[in-house]
Amino acid sequence: MGYRNIGDAVDKDAQHLAKLGYKSDFRRDMSLWENFALGFTYLSPVVGIYSLFSSSLELGGPPMIWALLIAGCGQFLVALIFGEVVSQYPIAGGVYPWARRLWGRKWAWMTGWVYIFALFGTIAGVSFGAAPFTAMLIGFEPSTENAVIFAIFIILLATIINMMGTKILARAAMIGFIAEIFGALIIGGYLLIFERHHDIWVIFDTFGAGGEGQYLGAFLAASLIGVYQYYGFEACGDVAEEVPNPGLRIPKAMRRTVYIGGAAATFVCLALILAVVDFRAVVEGRADGDVITGILTNAFGPVIGWFVVGVVLISFISCAMSLQAAASRLVYAYARDDMIFGSRLLSQFSAVRHVPPYALLLAAFIPGIIVLAALFSTDALVKIISFAAIGIYIAFQMVVLAALRARLKGWQPSGEFTLGRWGMLVNVSALVYGVAAIINIAWPRTPDAAWYDNYIVILSTGIVLLVGAFYMLTHRPYSRSRAAYGDAIPTYR
Repeated sequence: MGYRNIGDAVDKDAQHLAKLGYKSDFRRDMSLWENFALGFTYLSPVVGIYSLFSSSLELGGPPMIWALLIAGCGQFLVALIFGEVVSQYPIAGGVYPWARRLWGRKWAWMTGWVYIFALFGTIAGVSFGAAPFTAMLIGFEPSTENAVIFAIFIILLATIINMMGTKILARAAMIGFIAEIFGALIIGGYLLIFERHHDIWVIFDTFGAGGEGQYLGAFLAASLIGVYQYYGFEACGDVAEEVPNPGLRIPKAMRRTVYIGGAAATFVCLALILAVVDFRAVVEGRADGDVITGILTNAFGPVIGWFVVGVVLISFISCAMSLQAAASRLVYAYARDDMIFGSRLLSQFSAVRHVPPYALLLAAFIPGIIVLAALFSTDALVKIISFAAIGIYIAFQMVVLAALRARLKGWQPSGEFTLGRWGMLVNVSALVYGVAAIINIAWPRTPDAAWYDNYIVILSTGIVLLVGAFYMLTHRPYSRSRAAYGDAIPTYR
């Protein structure tokens, strides 16, 4: 469905949103490519690979790259389901309003609650993961204390950019996208041409990872790199009220985010694997320092390497910025429906910048607290990322399950993008993949650590769920809003 000009599109979009019960304060300044760039920088091939490459390679050896293919296929199915839902319900906030229309108020409230904290954790994980590159750029010796300081600085910088408004956010996302492409294609291409120490068949050699006959467990542990890589496409829908013709553009941007971002991530991962000199040293824990910083320093030298690390750091900042934008829109959507404590404050909107300022500040404060908690945990980055990933996957599967339930009750997607007769098969397959991924993420894998640290992912997720359930049942926030709910399922008289 096309429009003769942007004004027609905005008018049609406003009318559609009004039928859904909302009048938007956002400006529709985000083009298809800018919307894709937002999702791409959130998914971030550079951040996803560079954050977990060293730990995944140590756990699973070169075959860990196959986790990217498996997770990419699974999450593409989820993206297809999300595309159907956002096409019919292009409302800011993503998973919360989608779950509300597909199932109901309580289900939506818990979906949004889990997703909010998962986003906060992801912001913290991305900011914390940037620490080694920040330290390398400015000449500091990496340490947990420095990592915390650098992470908080990145969160503050992302907040400042977001406060400048949608147009600046979109432009910053495009800059981040360019940095991502440079970091993925140019750096990866250089490594493949000039720093390749192995042939491609090495991706089938475990180099002793997991021990004799135990590789499956090692691969599943290493597969966090794939699980962490493939979310971010939902951010395209989080800003649905800022995109003209969202019913067509956002599903398209989501799909592009997965397959273009996934291809770039796999390319980067392959280039880095083939640039490793001694796999056994990495697998056996004998490698000196971080594997990636060593590769970049050896490949480019101190001067050019400094520039390359700067490009990588831009990718981390743009990823944190995109994440924060998504989190703030969800908090705002929650508060606009009076679904959370502090709604009056969190639903305030800047008429000048066209952003929710207090929702943005909350999306800086809580990630900052999570970062500070890293001072008290071993292997903090992996723990933070695992907490974030399991929350994201639970929220995703709550929407996927809601969509499956709605289909079984007669829902037929009526947006401009639908899967037609393939919808049921894709929906079931997406659910199966998501549940399997959640079990894998939650599995405790640090038996030598204190029991609470070994089970920190399950414990932290359980606390979020229990606190959310307690607040929901005692304060009944879901009952405050008059917004429609459960209307995807047809009613028969």
